[in-house]
Amino acid sequence: MGERADHAGRAPGRVAAGPAPALLMIGAGALMGFTMLAVLIGRSEGVGLVALPPAKPVAQLEFRAEDQVDGSIALRNVADQKIVAWIRPGEDGFLRGTLRGLAQARQRDGLGPEKPFSLTRYDDGRLALADEATGRRVPLEAFGPTNAGAFARLMPAPGAPATETR
Repeated sequence: MGERADHAGRAPGRVAAGPAPALLMIGAGALMGFTMLAVLIGRSEGVGLVALPPAKPVAQLEFRAEDQVDGSIALRNVADQKIVAWIRPGEDGFLRGTLRGLAQARQRDGLGPEKPFSLTRYDDGRLALADEATGRRVPLEAFGPTNAGAFARLMPAPGAPATETR
């Protein structure tokens, strides 16, 4: 009967407030504060971040993508006006889709095809596609070696002559 008298007047299942919940709240607050401080220091000091050394461009191809009446796309080198590649309908889906996305971004911004796209090969082997008209850049290695290879074939290997592909 003594236990019933101790719990009389309290709602069932409620725990009395005391030093344990207060210490728990202080501990949780201290843990959150420490975590935020550790993240702030880590970010400002670069702790745990992996940074690649800056790569140097070794080759660049500036080209325009010209839609053809048969649905193909002609990629024309700006420097010598030669066709670098023909993309037939239903082929080269990644290349076609990437260029289509960049072209649509130009249309949304009210820009035309005057400025060329640029494909850059870096000394570490990476490729990047850029649209100077919109400022968009696409690091092609992010899409895997097969998709990056679709663009790599547009540029001759270092030391090899450029060839027109069809």
